Amino acid sequence: MKVVGFAGYSGSGKTTLVEGLIPMLKQCGQRVSVVKHAHHRFDIDHVGKDTWRHRQAGAFEVVVASDQRLALMREFERPTELSVHQLIAELDDTVDWVLVEGFKHSDLPKIEVWRASNGKPARYFEDDFIVAIATDSALQLP
Repeated sequence: MKVVGFAGYSGSGKTTLVEGLIPMLKQCGQRVSVVKHAHHRFDIDHVGKDTWRHRQAGAFEVVVASDQRLALMREFERPTELSVHQLIAELDDTVDWVLVEGFKHSDLPKIEVWRASNGKPARYFEDDFIVAIATDSALQLP
């Protein structure tokens, strides 16, 4: 399993880049997983559905599965920040690639996604784990 991170400020194009890489890797016969960091609360469940009701009743974990898809929802009793390595360990270990979006302070090899129009500084000169830069503004890089 090869792991590469994509780090950059909001609006820099991380999701667009990862979204474009997935079909390219799949076309080469590679299996791809993605780990995405969220800075905010999120929910993939739907109010009133059985899995939502199980969670509301106090279930620590709920797995919903069909012949096409599996989803695991885990409720933490207090705010818990899992490391990117813990999240990767939850994945199927037979995948060829794990693309990690976010986790800009991790010790993974990362591609910095930088856009000059964001007005944010590039981070590559202060992060030894940034191995490349993807940008639409190469001439404006510091």
